[in-house]
Amino acid sequence: MSKGATSRHIPRKRFGQNFLVDDGIIAGIVDAIRPQRSDTVVEIGPGLGALTEPLLDRLDHLHVVEIDRDLIALLRKHHQPERLLIHEGDVLDFDFSTLGSKLRVAGNLPYNISTPLMFRLAAFASGIRDIHVMLQKEVVERMVAAPGDSAFSRLSVMLQYRFDMEKLIDVPPESFEPAPKVDSAVVRLTPHATLPYPASDETVFADIVSRAFSQRRKTLRNTLKGRVPDATFARLGIDAGARAQELSVADFVRIADAVAAPA
Repeated sequence: MSKGATSRHIPRKRFGQNFLVDDGIIAGIVDAIRPQRSDTVVEIGPGLGALTEPLLDRLDHLHVVEIDRDLIALLRKHHQPERLLIHEGDVLDFDFSTLGSKLRVAGNLPYNISTPLMFRLAAFASGIRDIHVMLQKEVVERMVAAPGDSAFSRLSVMLQYRFDMEKLIDVPPESFEPAPKVDSAVVRLTPHATLPYPASDETVFADIVSRAFSQRRKTLRNTLKGRVPDATFARLGIDAGARAQELSVADFVRIADAVAAPA
């Protein structure tokens, strides 16, 4: 589809639509992905096809997930189903496992659902080869932040538990139509072949991380009160007076494992 399509389709705020129109950024994203003809690739939110078209130039077949019926109609008008398979619906409900293993995920993600969508993708990490997505720059900085950084958060811990991550490209607002009020960035996520710090109970791990970051200014002693006694912190050599952003992923796993199987 041509860029002129942006003038015929009114971007919908409820779907978080900001269409990428910068050819240089588009080429940079596709080069970072380096798709091979037989790869199984799914694009989230293809919109007007800014990434879809160059991806199809390098692929035999492409899956896309789109919720906007008007955009779906445009995609169907320009592409045959044997080359572009459209999965209509909310990506937060999409079962990525139906596309097989070694799945490659790409897209300019709707910023209004970026955090729950990243958690959704993490749930399918075992069947994913890599992820290349554009997000709000602030969110990407949280994803890749190190312990001790002000941006280190629950999102950092939960994604770093499953993925190696690297920020690739900074993207200014003028690269979109309409231009968002925030800067953006492209990030690559590669699932760990073997989890470096596997939790014995991932549900407990997720709960501990969530509680610890629920009140960032409070100490672990306060946020984990009733869940982790001071004696457990002492046994693990972790300062109960520290705040959540000071701990590493490994530290959170150690706390969770102690809670899951108390001594």
